[in-house]
Amino acid sequence: MSEERRRDNSHEEIAELLAQLRPAPPGWVQAAKELPRARELMDEIVARAEADADYRARVCADLEAALEQAGVEPASPLVDELRRRLTADR
Repeated sequence: MSEERRRDNSHEEIAELLAQLRPAPPGWVQAAKELPRARELMDEIVARAEADADYRARVCADLEAALEQAGVEPASPLVDELRRRLTADR
């Protein structure tokens, strides 16, 4: 059996196995949809904080408020990531 033929079978087998899985919980699906926008907004917060010391001090003093003002629900993982990113270069 050729390598390409084995690879095709493997893809078919994987597809069959994936089809047997239960759907992801709705919360996971929603989080996956929101994550790219949340990352983009965090990038904007970090970029602005790097350019503006006063803004950085306000953001570091209240990370949750900074995320809320950017339009992001301040879930713990996002707050933790923002904290990590703002302290990584210090």
